[in-house]
Amino acid sequence: MVAAASAQVVVPGRWDVTSTVVELSVPGVPGFLVRMMRGKSKAEHKRVAKGQGIEQLLLPDQKAQCRVESQNVADGRYAQTLSCPQKRGEPLHIVRTGTYDRSGFMGDAIVTGVTPKGAMKIVLKQRAARIGD
Repeated sequence: MVAAASAQVVVPGRWDVTSTVVELSVPGVPGFLVRMMRGKSKAEHKRVAKGQGIEQLLLPDQKAQCRVESQNVADGRYAQTLSCPQKRGEPLHIVRTGTYDRSGFMGDAIVTGVTPKGAMKIVLKQRAARIGD
């Protein structure tokens, strides 16, 4: 179930939601690859229409087919849990928390799941910033 209070409207236009790898623990991945991935960023491009709130920026990428299990957006803070299918095995679980205002959001995303070689965990810093009209 998704619950959301009326969140703050954000400036319409093009936005980037950037995720940066802070911590990575994936069994079977060589240490040098883990070190290479730490600090790497990836941006997801979004468009916000006039009158839309911060919830629009928190929507998961449709290609990932993630399901929002819970969401609370109120008083400058957000909390969201997602379930994302994998090609094989159990879904990944993502817990996102942070703060927001009219200029975007900043927070953390913790991805957990199970690979064929064991439990995995990825910690991301996330930031949404407007990049143009």
